[in-house]
Amino acid sequence: MASRDIIPPSPSEADYQRESGKDEVPLTHGNDPFVLFAEWLSLAREKEPNDPNAMALSTVDEGGMPDVRMVLLKGADADGFVFYTNLESAKGNQLASVPKAALCFHWKSLRRQVRVRGIVEAVSADEADAYFASRARDSRIGAWASAQSRPLESRHALEKNVAKFAAKFGLGDIPRPEFWSGFRIRPVRIEFWRDRPFRLHDRLVFERADLDSPFTQTRLYP
Repeated sequence: MASRDIIPPSPSEADYQRESGKDEVPLTHGNDPFVLFAEWLSLAREKEPNDPNAMALSTVDEGGMPDVRMVLLKGADADGFVFYTNLESAKGNQLASVPKAALCFHWKSLRRQVRVRGIVEAVSADEADAYFASRARDSRIGAWASAQSRPLESRHALEKNVAKFAAKFGLGDIPRPEFWSGFRIRPVRIEFWRDRPFRLHDRLVFERADLDSPFTQTRLYP
């Protein structure tokens, strides 16, 4: 089957007409992109069937080759966007080498997306400890058992490693591994995109020259 046979067709005139008039609230919120993001995320929590906090994380390696994967947002405020991972994973190594990243939130049910570009910083040990302690016990054991991104000889080998750490910690406390922590993306650019009929989408960009500067707003052609 040719790929064109499985790719959905472009919307018809009638499709666009049915969408006209929806979501007419102006796309603006002063000069605070974090307030607008919080409102959109709150709406996504109500509408998205799975993982409204899922985001595509884009990084580059030492050679400049890009990489992307889905991760889960675990914190968002005026300081930035936080996620957690094994520091020895592919993304952990890439961010240690090139501490810049991009994010993309796509909420299909809302027909909205948010794109972020920024500087990457490690979260504090206290932050990482607090979040790690909030995870399910089996997830904490899994963090110890998984050599994330490295070759795995079989599923059985992973399960054996999980059993080893489950036995090691027993019913006691499971501390956060030194190789597991979080990153905060501190944005210099945040773009809000909203679907509109006939591909005449709304695009609103908040941008700043550096982390100490205020954001300015710019509307973009779709």
